[in-house]
This record gives sequence, structure tokens and C-alpha cells, in this order.
Amino acid sequence: MKAVKIENMPELPYAVEEALNRLRVNITFLGTDVRKIMVISTTPDEGKSFVAIQLWRQLADTGISSVLLDADMRKSVMADKYKLTLENEGSLKGTSHYLSGSYPLEDAIYHTQFEKGDILPNTDNVVNPSRLLESSRFAQMLDQMAEKYRYVLVDSAPLDLVSDGERIGSLCDGALLVVRAGTTPKGIVKKSVQQLERAGCPLLGIILNRVENYTGGYYNKRYGSRYYGKRYYGYGKRYYGYGKQYYGYGNEYYKKSKS
Repeated sequence: MKAVKIENMPELPYAVEEALNRLRVNITFLGTDVRKIMVISTTPDEGKSFVAIQLWRQLADTGISSVLLDADMRKSVMADKYKLTLENEGSLKGTSHYLSGSYPLEDAIYHTQFEKGDILPNTDNVVNPSRLLESSRFAQMLDQMAEKYRYVLVDSAPLDLVSDGERIGSLCDGALLVVRAGTTPKGIVKKSVQQLERAGCPLLGIILNRVENYTGGYYNKRYGSRYYGKRYYGYGKRYYGYGKQYYGYGNEYYKKSKS
């Protein structure tokens, strides 16, 4: 297997690292049947790729065999943003190359500096990847990965732009929905949940990202605790929450909902 080095993997603040660690722990509690997990958002720029690659790194660092699949073939920036560099000569290939039938899977998956972490990047974007995603080759690829790795994390295109996420979700064991706090309207988030349900993809959790100056009143008014009844994971000045209890990191707060 060829190897790449992820040059741009900055050290995260303690609060963010701890929140991601809690997310990783909760993922491992989901049972052995959950192997293929899609990480998705409603709109662009909500932080789904950040969550996907950091969760994958956390899993790999703790000795859990994991592969990160970049399936956002329309507008992927992962390879450039995180500076994936081949350790030997040659050009970096990836998802679209394999699905188009021009590259074998074993050559499209790369080992990284994380001992238990492999990655299948996307280096050439496609104008309309729908036919590639709908092919049996894509479904077979996910199954092959799930047999080899404990977790397959799939970074998908946002739900509100195209149908890619629904197609990918229909082949996964569940999805993590990344929501940007204070930006993504509640109605759009509800629509995304409905899309996942229509695709037959269980919602494993909602990750509320980029939370600033948290107050319980803002959260309850903006999103509504009755709607978000399952679990929440937050980052940074941000928070990790579970059920109706919220544990804060950095902002020094603990709040238990009155409801």
C-alpha cells in the first residue's frame, strides 16, 4: 500500500480535543453493527470535513482500524487543505479515479502517519458524480472497506445542494449531521433529518459546531430541546452535550435543562 503524509494536521486546543474524544467514545458505544458512518452537513462551510478527519484521527490514534473516504467529489478541498503528500514519486489518485474504473482500489487507498489510519482522498472533482455514486462499484467499495476496517468514515457533499448525501446515506449504517451554530436555520436542519430518514440512514447524532458565547436561552430558542432529543457534540468555546445536560469546556459552565 502506498503512503501519504498529512502535512497540515495542527494541534487542537484542549477543549476541542476533549470534545472530539467524547464523540469518539460515544461512537464506540453504538455497537458492532455500526461500521460505515457518513459525516454530512446541510450546507457548505459547517465543518463536516473537519469533524470527519479529526474523528478519524482520534479513532486511529487509539488503535482502532479506520479509513476516511472522501466522497465529496464535487467540491472536495481535503487533499489541498490538509496537504496530503505522497511519500514516494507519482501522482495522488483517489475516489473519482477508482469509481471511474481507471484505478484499482488497493492503489487508491493510502496509509498515513497514523498507524491504524488509512485514507482514500478525492483529488479530481467531478461535475456530476451521481452516476459514479449510483454504480455497484461504489456500494462494493464501501462493503470491502467495512470488512477490512472497524470504521469507515465517509465525508459527503452537503444535503441541501445535491442528492449525493442521500445516496451515500442509503448505503451507510448511520450519519453524523454537522450543524453550524447561529447560522443554519432550524427548518433546514429538520429537512436534512427528513432526507436522512427517507434514505433509510439512521441519525446517530447532531454535532453543533462553532458555538460562541453559549447560553441555554439562545440554544432553546434557536433550536428547541424537544426537537433535538438525542445527543449533541460541540467544539471549542463550544460544548459537548448529551441528552438534556450540557457540559462546557473553556466557558466554564454546566447547565441542566429545566424541561
